[in-house]
Amino acid sequence: MSAFDDLFAANAKYANKFRNSDLTGRAARGLAVVTCMDSRIDPLGLLGLKAGDAKILRNAGARVTDDVLRTLVLAVYLLGVERVLVMPHTDCGMAKVTDDDVHALTTSRGVDTRSLDFHTVPDQNAALRHDLTRIKSSPFLPPDLPVGGAIYDVRTGKLLPVAP
Repeated sequence: MSAFDDLFAANAKYANKFRNSDLTGRAARGLAVVTCMDSRIDPLGLLGLKAGDAKILRNAGARVTDDVLRTLVLAVYLLGVERVLVMPHTDCGMAKVTDDDVHALTTSRGVDTRSLDFHTVPDQNAALRHDLTRIKSSPFLPPDLPVGGAIYDVRTGKLLPVAP
């Protein structure tokens, strides 16, 4: 028995009912969503979307990193993305620690992570505004690309828009 048997069994059931073979790699609703990897977030469901509608980019803290920018460039120029929503959330673990805290934790387990920047979030609103500016000012993305931000409340399911 492997650590993944339950997942392969679930996938077999899913594949028997699979009906999305006609979808393309393009974002049908022209949307990219940058959100956190937190398992309480169902980005398609909370935005009223379905498979194929949007590109979903997930990482710890919903941060706009160099890799997120790279992926947005590909999404815009190759995959039909015409607007971007950056959506961090309440009760985020990345807002409860600092990079120094993470380095200390890993060091205590014998792992040196000092070469990594974890992009922790001491102030969610400020981090979100910074990330929105990072997208809007990217020389690699269209200057008129609509970029919005909102914080998802994991307790109520509501989106709280944040002005840039």
